[in-house]
Amino acid sequence: MTILSDVKALGQQIWLDNLSRSLIQSGELAKMLQQGVCGVTSNPAIFQKAFAGDALYKDEITALKEQSLNPKQRYETLAVADVQAACDVCLPEFESSGGKTGFVSLEVSPDLAHDAAGTVAEAKRLHAEINRKNVMIKVPATDAGIEALEQLVSDGLSINLTLLFSRKQTLKAYAAYQRGIEKRLSAGLPTKHIQVVASFFISRIDNALDTTLPSHLQGKVAIALAKAAYLDWQNFFSQEFFANENVNRVQLLWASTGVKNPSYPDTLYVDNLIGRETVNTVPDATLKAFIDHGVATNTLTANTKEALAHLAEVEALGIDVEALASRLQEDGLQQFNDAFAKLLEPLS
Repeated sequence: MTILSDVKALGQQIWLDNLSRSLIQSGELAKMLQQGVCGVTSNPAIFQKAFAGDALYKDEITALKEQSLNPKQRYETLAVADVQAACDVCLPEFESSGGKTGFVSLEVSPDLAHDAAGTVAEAKRLHAEINRKNVMIKVPATDAGIEALEQLVSDGLSINLTLLFSRKQTLKAYAAYQRGIEKRLSAGLPTKHIQVVASFFISRIDNALDTTLPSHLQGKVAIALAKAAYLDWQNFFSQEFFANENVNRVQLLWASTGVKNPSYPDTLYVDNLIGRETVNTVPDATLKAFIDHGVATNTLTANTKEALAHLAEVEALGIDVEALASRLQEDGLQQFNDAFAKLLEPLS
């Protein structure tokens, strides 16, 4: 038993926000799953770092560059193989949980962020190429991405909707998910296997706001927003529609949970966001810190009145958190675009 097992018992999954060939082939990923990690997420920045720093890719990259493939095809050859291997490592977790945990995420190309039809087509293509029942296709939560979510859910895919920064964005995602499930049910198709997570980014909110806030609010707003978003989640998914045992509830996933301010406790965004039917995806350093000195207790529903009071103070200061969310989402998309361009360079 580890602290990760304790978190799991409280109803939250801890996923690793990292993926590389060495992580898989060394047995380290399997070891993490034994300790209580429940899944894996990836993104262009993670793959860019892996390709640049992991020697296990060198020979295959050399061989791929001799084939008549474009850089994106070479990237996908590498990434799809890694995700397939990670899915295989996570398969016992997936099967033992009845298909509720043990997922591995792969993101659609960042340049499709505002193209709903393109996102749907690429998500379905990647899903078919990976051909693993525990893969989640990652889609950004732009208006086009939320439109794609509805279609992809109605097509029966499990989705990781990423780059959410606000309550309104998240509620729009829930509604799109419900419409997709309704379409599938009306067509007489199965829905029980469909799992969706809504990835709500945390530390970037505090990083953007702290310099504009009085000291007593610094490092508090992101957690307050998460607590408020969880209240919204409880309200939305208490609808009778979700009492159907064949319909899963979207799970909130806390992303960007490594602290960016070194003066904050390194487990700040893990310790304070533990709650039922949620996921926290953490980078390696944060995972190690949490295992070493984190605290496993149900904190997500604690001090909610104080959290809402903090948000009211932010609003009274004239800060528009929805406008901030839109800007942070665009910034996130640009970061992924930049990382994607950088990872393709050595594959050209």
